Amino acid sequence: MAPTGLGGRVRALLFDLDGTLIDTVALILSSFRHATNEVLGAPLPDEVLMRNVGVPLAIQMREFAPEHADELLRVYREHNSRIHDDMVAEYPGTRETLERMASRGFPMGVVTSKGTPMARRGLDAFGLGDLFEVLVTSDDVEIYKPDPYPLRYAAELIGVPVEECLYLGDSPHDMSAALAAGSVSVAALWGAFGPAAVLEPGPEYALRSIRDLPVMLDGDGEEFRVYPAEAEGVSERASARSRETM
Repeated sequence: MAPTGLGGRVRALLFDLDGTLIDTVALILSSFRHATNEVLGAPLPDEVLMRNVGVPLAIQMREFAPEHADELLRVYREHNSRIHDDMVAEYPGTRETLERMASRGFPMGVVTSKGTPMARRGLDAFGLGDLFEVLVTSDDVEIYKPDPYPLRYAAELIGVPVEECLYLGDSPHDMSAALAAGSVSVAALWGAFGPAAVLEPGPEYALRSIRDLPVMLDGDGEEFRVYPAEAEGVSERASARSRETM
């Protein structure tokens, strides 16, 4: 019998990559600062640089400076590739949690707005690539998160209805995509975005550690449910708990 979780609602697990499975926040910010400084003569404010993490780089660069987008993208990628292996890190508990889910038979996939080569490089840096049946990147689709299409495509490849897939991600774009797809939406409160931002679209659930995922799947999820009126309080508690567990 195929495994299920969360009272039978979940038959497959989908994950964002950056800020969810691997910690690339400092790497991304460093690459943005370098590219904008080199091409535009000065780095843009960090909040501007990071506000659209989770959508393809080419789109972000066009928003920074349309007339310099190609050069920004080239300089970013060169710098990012050069420093990647020194700056990328794995979030605590990621591998053990994924191995536990795989051992229970859950089909798993990654849905990211990153390109395929760097996505595979990040996964392989921590030996995570072989745990996933599906990797959907910006090279595989022409419509990107927050549109639900990448999740629907991943679910089709796995062979499970998208409504029976859980999607865990750290950005509001991830949560918007999951909600639009009808997937079980789970906010990762440890990534590139603060809790308030990732909870703003209204995900059903929120985790402060990936280690909580098996606990949520084994129960009814009530402990991790986010109610709209409580979102601000959840954000505050999650921030405090994150500091305690770092």
